Amino acid sequence: MCDRRNVRRVNAAARPAPVPPDSPLADAVLERLTAAYAPAADPVRAQAAAAYMKHVAPFLGIPTPERRALSRAVLAGTGRPDERDCTAVALRCWRLPEREYHYFAVDYLRRHAGRCSSGSLPVLHHLVSTVPWWDTVDLLAAYVAGPLVAADPALGREMDRWIDDDLWVARTALLHQLRYKSATDAERLFDHCLRRADDPDFFIRKAIGWALREYAKTDPTAVRAFVEGARDRLSPLSVREALKHL
Repeated sequence: MCDRRNVRRVNAAARPAPVPPDSPLADAVLERLTAAYAPAADPVRAQAAAAYMKHVAPFLGIPTPERRALSRAVLAGTGRPDERDCTAVALRCWRLPEREYHYFAVDYLRRHAGRCSSGSLPVLHHLVSTVPWWDTVDLLAAYVAGPLVAADPALGREMDRWIDDDLWVARTALLHQLRYKSATDAERLFDHCLRRADDPDFFIRKAIGWALREYAKTDPTAVRAFVEGARDRLSPLSVREALKHL
């Protein structure tokens, strides 16, 4: 796993990173954020958190409830951002090494996804392919990629390209419809599952099963029929997850 993750980091690093745009709001948020988070660091908790997350990034060691309370204080009175502000906050947080800053960026984008447009997709690609792990990728997929595609269905074609990208970008494509329910494009979902059905990676196989299981809550007949028809291609893990509640 570590070797594959290192390869993905090299691939992500080979792409030019988006440059954070100028944003007075982002300046204010980052100044307040670093001033609030740094004193709350707990080295013992940080070591445990980093180990739990397979050392994908260093941690400050701030418990989630405390981190969220600090974040609310940081954002108090900062006003509503526009897309430029969202981009600046996210990219600048991602440049900081500790994972809690990445969590802040994810929460910020999740909260303000409606302020973003299709122009944010390259930024999102950078976020899910840089220091990637399930703790950030899954939320960005369901709560940022999903709303972006729902607002601009033409972006579905971008998801068709992402499904053939690296592991975490492909996982984003698989999970972006996770919250769509009856609005799910089932043809696209099933196509994406088949296109990565032979992937040996646990995180892809798990995502296939998760996406199908979630859609099964809306259309169990369609999911059951798809799984039965593709059982010879899908991994046992994907099948088990997909049919878990059927």
